[in-house]
Amino acid sequence: MSRTFAYARVSTVDQLTENQAEQIAQAGYMIEPHRFIEEKVSGSVPAGQRPGFVRLLEKLEPGDTLVVTKLDRIGRDSVDVQQTVHDFSRRGVRLVVLQLGNLDLTSTAGALMVKVLAAVADFERGLIVERTQAGLERAKAEGKRLGRPPKTTESQRQAIRQALTTGATVSQVARDHGISRAAVVGIRDAGASATDTASATA
Repeated sequence: MSRTFAYARVSTVDQLTENQAEQIAQAGYMIEPHRFIEEKVSGSVPAGQRPGFVRLLEKLEPGDTLVVTKLDRIGRDSVDVQQTVHDFSRRGVRLVVLQLGNLDLTSTAGALMVKVLAAVADFERGLIVERTQAGLERAKAEGKRLGRPPKTTESQRQAIRQALTTGATVSQVARDHGISRAAVVGIRDAGASATDTASATA
């Protein structure tokens, strides 16, 4: 006899799964308490690495149905979602998503929907990368400095290099200027590189 399970996920400990349980009940699915699996874990964590989802997989048998409110309850990564749907299809378990009109993702129409959603997600990621790169190029063209601002001024950096050349230790200079030893080493090495470049072009 086929059984129906539900999986509810929230990303933080402050969030609750009650709303998801309500939506599933309103859709007409009466889930027995021991078949309602909930957990608090980020959707960026692959489904196969979530303790609650792994426990759920151990319970599911061919002919069973798993209900979720939204596709992102399964995962946010399109590749991971497709892999989960493929695994359910192979095991003979239906995966129903309320947000998609009670669509069973293991059906022919569901498989097509997953591919379309994955393509849209990849397209959106590509647009974000393109916009980010265009923004960086524009900032460079406008002469804007990228990254975190330096903790020292040019005159302070010159003083640090001068102190090092007169015998001061890296640790001593770091204490005197209130910066890390790594920062002092970086300033020293940057000055050495600039000197080498100037010598090579002279």
